[in-house]
Amino acid sequence: MTRKDEALILPVEVVERRIYSIRGQKVMLSPDLADLYRVETRALVQAVKRNMDRFPRDFMFQLTTKELALLKSQIVISSWGGTRRGTPYAFTEHGVLMLSSVLRSKRAVRVNVVIVRAFVKLREILATHKDLARKLEDLERKYREHDAQIKAVFDAIHNLLAPKRPNRRIGFAVPAAAPEK
Repeated sequence: MTRKDEALILPVEVVERRIYSIRGQKVMLSPDLADLYRVETRALVQAVKRNMDRFPRDFMFQLTTKELALLKSQIVISSWGGTRRGTPYAFTEHGVLMLSSVLRSKRAVRVNVVIVRAFVKLREILATHKDLARKLEDLERKYREHDAQIKAVFDAIHNLLAPKRPNRRIGFAVPAAAPEK
């Protein structure tokens, strides 16, 4: 498959916008996947349920009603395709890979290639951010250690540059006695 063929399927950016962080995992939801695969959500879920042995808990889980409500409020989605009996399923990267074998269509395979690339790109971005955050933290720590030393140097310089006041004696000055004649 050429890059031109992949571009005709869907851009990676479309997939990236449909990857959510739920329960500390990057996942895609069944309504979004059904839309990308151009199947009904009901058909996708049925195919999964017929092959549950291929979808262990680390591949797929069903959202709770609280998770769904929170997700809807965060991304301002009123619904995915009308009324639903249950909450959507969330598929991890491995679960999405397994979907192409369950759906068995050419489009599912091609869409999965794009989805995997989106997950890989996301992982690379996160790794880069973590690396940058670690480097920034190291720099901050390094300069915090030197801050006290730099402040001491500036304090010493300020003390040297400060005008010296003459020592004044405390008390009254006694006039010198007049010479005797």
